[in-house]
Amino acid sequence: MARVCIFVDGENFRHSIVDLFRQEFDQSDYLPRQAEWAASFDWISGKCAEAPQRVRTYWYVIRNVDFFPFGLERLANRPEQLRGILSKHPEYKSELDAITDSASREARMSEIVSDLQHRRERFQHRFDGWTRIQDAIAERYDAIEFRRAGAISYNLFDTRLGQEKAVDVKLACDMIFLKDIYDVAVVVSGDQDYVPAVELIKDYGKRVVNVAFETRGGKLLPGGARRLNQATDYSVSLKHAELATYLKISA
Repeated sequence: MARVCIFVDGENFRHSIVDLFRQEFDQSDYLPRQAEWAASFDWISGKCAEAPQRVRTYWYVIRNVDFFPFGLERLANRPEQLRGILSKHPEYKSELDAITDSASREARMSEIVSDLQHRRERFQHRFDGWTRIQDAIAERYDAIEFRRAGAISYNLFDTRLGQEKAVDVKLACDMIFLKDIYDVAVVVSGDQDYVPAVELIKDYGKRVVNVAFETRGGKLLPGGARRLNQATDYSVSLKHAELATYLKISA
């Protein structure tokens, strides 16, 4: 019997689900509501090892959100500094430059700051909802653990998410530190940043498998890292229809 640990890059996995089931998956949901997560990870384990015993699934997600710009409320009495920060956004810069009266300009800046604060509150509420969903999954299913690390940036000007920070480092470190509890490490990610950790784990005599996803047409989902696939012992492709069955998505 092979002891299996699955290491899931949370955002990479979620984006894969969105890309694979863009038509069927309600993207206002963080994850498919009806998914059978324990069964899904047991199925993945069976694809990656003979007679597997899934010891644990470690699912890596962000701990905090870094908002940009930040600290605007502290600049209420410093209009020139506030204008400098707001002018980093081209549309706001053009608008503020066109206002010649300083009192009117300050009033408009106050309105902009209020709008940005509301955006921050809305996204923080959304992020808190993601955390509650993660906690509910961990509570419902044995041997699934969410591990939080680092942060992700959120630009209040254009409401765009940036890059994660430190999540990949936490996953790589855990693969190494937890090496004694598994025989096979399964990496659910396409991030080539994991290559050094994979190579080290293999030196300890562990097998490492990378998971890739097939589209409805049978092609591999774009975005998989060639170097990661080369570093692992082998890669397993998951069929679109089978994944849909476990995620309870009508595909």
